[in-house]
Amino acid sequence: MADIKVVVNGVLGKMGQEVLNAVAKTQGMKPIGGSDIAAVIDQIPSPTGEGFIPVFQNIKDGVKGADVVVDFTNASGAKNVMEAASPAGVNCVIGSTGLSEETFEIAKTLADSNNTSIIIAPNFAMGAVLMSHLVKKAARFFDYADLTEVHHEAKIDAPSGTAIAIAQAAADGKNSDFNAPNAEKQLIEGTRGGLHGGVVIHSGRMPGRVAHHEMVFGSLGQTLTIRHDSINRESFMPGVIMAIKASSASTGLTVGLDKIMGL
Repeated sequence: MADIKVVVNGVLGKMGQEVLNAVAKTQGMKPIGGSDIAAVIDQIPSPTGEGFIPVFQNIKDGVKGADVVVDFTNASGAKNVMEAASPAGVNCVIGSTGLSEETFEIAKTLADSNNTSIIIAPNFAMGAVLMSHLVKKAARFFDYADLTEVHHEAKIDAPSGTAIAIAQAAADGKNSDFNAPNAEKQLIEGTRGGLHGGVVIHSGRMPGRVAHHEMVFGSLGQTLTIRHDSINRESFMPGVIMAIKASSASTGLTVGLDKIMGL
């Protein structure tokens, strides 16, 4: 079987470099190019030490000959990738967060009309995906839910896409809103956090963190804590590799790694 030919969008960024390394080290896959709007060079050394990989500023110039494009940039970058890759018959694996409902609709239309696969996931860490699954199962037994998420200081969106997905999983599992009591005196505005389906969400940003999510359910005389930590960016790579392989065997829009994991 021929190698899956992969292009990495945002290849000069931290996540892009991790994806490039993972693909290069995975049997049956081959990185054939990268793109980055910040590129001032036209090639970078291969992670294997054998030769160079071409780099383009515009993803439209980089999709030729690819089987799949992997994107970990931002919402506008993800949209550009899908609009460039899908009409060219190239599949997409999207890890960028903050996508609008309109972008999801565009993704579905592109995948269906071009008979390609577009996989979008708020988190590619399998443990985080399992956390959402467990949260959904536990939610119906509790009336209160507080969710804390902490990421590195450069993360653009708050709360994280994963936190929203976890809160939605809790709301889906309970099939109603949780109780979220207001403080009689809120001495500092916003201290109680934001709300999603009655789940109170708190966001932290600081150096030294990659991704931390902790759900605490509360009921009479007890709490249940479900927590996941990504210690480094390598934690996302097994899920990314799984999604790349799945993209070659499916068509249409798939939202969430849980579908690929069979949860």
